[in-house]
Amino acid sequence: MSTIYKTRRAIFKSKLEVDIAFITSPANIFYYTGFLSNPHERFMALVFNTKTNEEILYVPALDLAAAEQVAHLQRIVPITDEQIPFEVVKNTIGNLGQTAGVEAKTLTLARYLELIGALNVQVTDIQQLVNTQRLHKTRDEINQLKVAIHIIEQVMSEGIKKIHIGMTELELVAELEYLMRKFGADGQSFASIILSGENAALPHGHPSMRKIENGDFVLIDMGVVKDGYCSDITRTFIVGEATDKQREIYDTVLASTLAGIKAAKANIPLKQVDLTARAVIENKGYGDYFNNRVGHGLGIEVHEEPSVHAANNDLITIGMVFTIEPGIYIPNYGGVRIEDNVYINELGEAEVLTTFPRELQIL
Repeated sequence: MSTIYKTRRAIFKSKLEVDIAFITSPANIFYYTGFLSNPHERFMALVFNTKTNEEILYVPALDLAAAEQVAHLQRIVPITDEQIPFEVVKNTIGNLGQTAGVEAKTLTLARYLELIGALNVQVTDIQQLVNTQRLHKTRDEINQLKVAIHIIEQVMSEGIKKIHIGMTELELVAELEYLMRKFGADGQSFASIILSGENAALPHGHPSMRKIENGDFVLIDMGVVKDGYCSDITRTFIVGEATDKQREIYDTVLASTLAGIKAAKANIPLKQVDLTARAVIENKGYGDYFNNRVGHGLGIEVHEEPSVHAANNDLITIGMVFTIEPGIYIPNYGGVRIEDNVYINELGEAEVLTTFPRELQIL
């Protein structure tokens, strides 16, 4: 595995046009080194010095042993809580050059002010350089994603067996998150969205003490992290008996999801996936109840590039992974979302990574 990370770093360095580059996103540090850690408020950075060809990983002192186990780098430098991070960088690197690249989305204003206060460099954004490299997944990465997807689908299969009338949304969350750990997840990829009845009309609502009732929609959107890669799946169920209107809404969302999957292929604009899926919902008269994008990238982070929305003219390319998750959300009534994960494979076709049944299940 160390060879993979070395190759990734070499590709990144070959495209750098700055003297020194700071990678501070934990996800990106993992991508380039294999070391996965959340430093919280502490400083952590992978630093590339293009003038000397050095690669140095700076980690909180308490993470030094863990980093040394997996990150095969020239130098790993610990920083204690008493030290000033960029002073340590300055003292260990020496010749910093004149230009520094940073990830604009990750570097906080506080860290930026510390950087320019300690180092006499001109700062530029290298975010897109990193994003572009991570955008295209290898088969090895797809296999890692499949492990995370398999775990969450096991959780879904076993978890829905526990749903019963009178159970609260939070009780169901507890059952599902227990199963995540039981089936081997390292953690959640995001806070589980478990909603019932009228609450299912909130695309990103928070589970509550609401009790599940007969005839409710139960929307389950959840994912796990396994070995640094994320899964994200949504299915919607109905408890007891479905009305004709509920079936119509469900069938419309299902048709929309399938249309989006069919539209996803290399060399067409990303927006076409959104527009195709959205047209199905609009043609059934529910367009006002679908007010978010149809999908997002998935990989080391649960939300990453690309963004699959109606104004994204970027072309779909081989190696992309993204979700397709249209929905209908009717206030004070309920909602349905069906989410799958697709990989644009070597043939330029959408390979569906999720396998959990999409057909309506009455619990």
